[in-house]
Amino acid sequence: MLAGPIRLPRLCDIRVIDLSDPKIPATRQPYHAAMGELEINAAKLRSRLQIVRCVTKQSVAKIVSDYRRDGHEIRVAGFVVGSQIDPALIANPHIRAHALEGQLFRTALADALCAHQIVCVVLSEREALAKTETLLKKSPAKLESVINEMKRTTRGPWRAEQKLAIIAAWFALAS
Repeated sequence: MLAGPIRLPRLCDIRVIDLSDPKIPATRQPYHAAMGELEINAAKLRSRLQIVRCVTKQSVAKIVSDYRRDGHEIRVAGFVVGSQIDPALIANPHIRAHALEGQLFRTALADALCAHQIVCVVLSEREALAKTETLLKKSPAKLESVINEMKRTTRGPWRAEQKLAIIAAWFALAS
């Protein structure tokens, strides 16, 4: 979570949002059957998709409640996705399964956020940095410098996904 000012926001929190049930491993990749095949059993799929949507709603509700309790009003959320390609256009069943999962998790998260009147901004991984640089009118070096400075205010991992989350949040904050 970032808070303004937009020109130089501060990092308030980093959290993982659960989108699947850790007790039910099949919900991590609900469109996958054994050995990387596309799951075609409608009953299994229906159950897994329902669990994903339920867990996502609960995760978002908890985070929103926590932030609001701490005095933060969330108006907009940004997230980065690997691809937004239509899964129906993918011939390879295994790759289609991954695309379907990306689409599922993206829409489940957006739906859960919208239920709390939070506007969603979705960026593709490929364009996230360039779009943020353009919107904020910052050079790549300046953007990276500010993001790396945020690292000093947090504990825990600091990998590409954390940096991308900050880029998405900053883009959303400025949009």
